[in-house]
Amino acid sequence: MGNIRVPPALVRLGARLTSSRVLNPGLPWEVQRRRLDRLVGTWPLLRRPPAVRTSLNGIPADVVTASDTADAAAANAAVVTVVHFHGGGYCVGSPGESRDWAAHVSAQAGCRMILPDYRLAPEHPYPAALTDARAALDAVLAEAAPGTVIVSGDSAGGGLALVLAQDDAARDKPRLAGCMLMSPWLDLTADWRAVPEPARWDVVLTPAWLEACAEAYARAADRSQPTISPLHGDLAGLPPLLIQCGTDDLVAPDSECLAARARAAGLDVTSARWPRMWHNFPLQPGLISAADAAVAQTASFITRVCATGE
Repeated sequence: MGNIRVPPALVRLGARLTSSRVLNPGLPWEVQRRRLDRLVGTWPLLRRPPAVRTSLNGIPADVVTASDTADAAAANAAVVTVVHFHGGGYCVGSPGESRDWAAHVSAQAGCRMILPDYRLAPEHPYPAALTDARAALDAVLAEAAPGTVIVSGDSAGGGLALVLAQDDAARDKPRLAGCMLMSPWLDLTADWRAVPEPARWDVVLTPAWLEACAEAYARAADRSQPTISPLHGDLAGLPPLLIQCGTDDLVAPDSECLAARARAAGLDVTSARWPRMWHNFPLQPGLISAADAAVAQTASFITRVCATGE
């Protein structure tokens, strides 16, 4: 896919403007959603590749498949499928934000990307998003060949993905080939103001916005539950993990803690931290080299875990 190289400083500035104008706890959620959707739809550097709309157990979803693998995906039930859940603090966001990233991954890994459109808080608090995520993933798994499905998520979507991977690991016969997490938000009980460096340097997230999202999504008394904060959950039996984040990501400690716990548990874990990169930077492939490197690592992970049947 074509690249439009942009100086990282310019992309960083754009991310900062997004945070101040969109991810602002002083704005109503509906205003944040409209502004984010407008930004993704109109800013020329954020593209929305074509997607096919489908329904998975009643959950709407976008299907993104690179043109050179579309015919194979349509004809081959054994095609590798990545079910990816978008971020947005459980309160904003849509599959459209992940389409460009999904198209790049599909082109490199030869896989099909499915982006479910789960319900958002505060109108639909926990467990609505998780219920939708489970329904969508179950629909894909019901029709997929063994060892061909990977669950994935960025930011809050990473939290959903890890919960689903933990659910699957607890089954008698786990079905997932892998779990991919980008800048995952895994602990809604954390004190984000107590992490001075990422809180200072992350140009996307702020502690105030994360606190507002946590409050909208789940009651304070419930946030330590593993189905809300999967970092508190059991890691036994998880499939191979890919964990990506930037050093300037406010929730990077979640990635680091998960990677350390996974290694201590003897799991297959691949983790990477990119210096001076912000929250969810992998979603900008073709713009910055770090995102391209993250996509290449993602494609390599998909090929490895599905080829070996791990």
